[in-house]
Amino acid sequence: MKRNVLSRFAHRLDQQNTQSFAYQLIVPVLIFFAVWNLIPVLWMIGLGFYNFTLTSARGVTFSGFENYAYILGNSEIWASFSRTFVFVFFAVTIETLLGVSLAFLFWGSTNLPGRRFALTMLFSPMIVTPVASGTFFRLILDPVFGIANYFIDNIFGIKIDFLGDPAWAFPSVLAVDIWMWTPFMILMGLAALGSVPKAELEAAAIDRLPWYTRLLHVILPHGKFILMLGVLLRTIEAFKTMGLIHTMTSGGPGNATELIAVALYRQAFQAFKMGRSSAMAILTLMVAIAFTSIFLYILNFGKRKGDIQ
Repeated sequence: MKRNVLSRFAHRLDQQNTQSFAYQLIVPVLIFFAVWNLIPVLWMIGLGFYNFTLTSARGVTFSGFENYAYILGNSEIWASFSRTFVFVFFAVTIETLLGVSLAFLFWGSTNLPGRRFALTMLFSPMIVTPVASGTFFRLILDPVFGIANYFIDNIFGIKIDFLGDPAWAFPSVLAVDIWMWTPFMILMGLAALGSVPKAELEAAAIDRLPWYTRLLHVILPHGKFILMLGVLLRTIEAFKTMGLIHTMTSGGPGNATELIAVALYRQAFQAFKMGRSSAMAILTLMVAIAFTSIFLYILNFGKRKGDIQ
């Protein structure tokens, strides 16, 4: 009887020690989150209601929703938002299609000579920082000294100002972003394909199902959630694109490549309008949260539908 009481007491003591240790582990994480995430966001929300310009001698004055009214009524900022949506749509769509196609190629050629070297070379653009990539391609696309115009001039007898012509600047920046981030979608595609059970693939091969039937009824049901997660992460990252464009074109020529992140940078660190830039950042954050919520709803809806079936 005494042994049972002592064992129960020891078991409860172990549970209490485990819970206490768990709380001790999570407290530093919560402090880090509060210092580097929660407090800056709350400060930015409050600053969005004030008229605060670093170069002004008037100081900080409360303006209410004046900053938000200015942003919602500014056609240039709406143009930056629309350019951002176009950039995100084309970048994520093309990167997903190319990434999944190349993932299928490498997934079906496990015995191909040089496969590992080819994968390493494909993943290398994702490792390079956006600033380094932007500088690298700005030199390649230079209208006078760039190697791209050297070959175009020798073959077609013309030179193209890729980053100075509004008709070419946006596609050029988009192409560089596709070059950088298609490897990420290849990685997510390989992860999605790797999640498919081999038994189902072997059964489909024995039944001699067509490739499109295998894709729709065998591969997609298992790999679609990983692939959608990759699309979600890539969408969020594309929405924040700033370093690449700032290095290549600084949002120009004119406003041809000015995405919302570049417009936010100009308001904050060129015009020094901290209140207005904070309001713009909050609106951008709300749009990003809306996108994330839509993707998460689609993922959870697919899971619930799969559970029901």
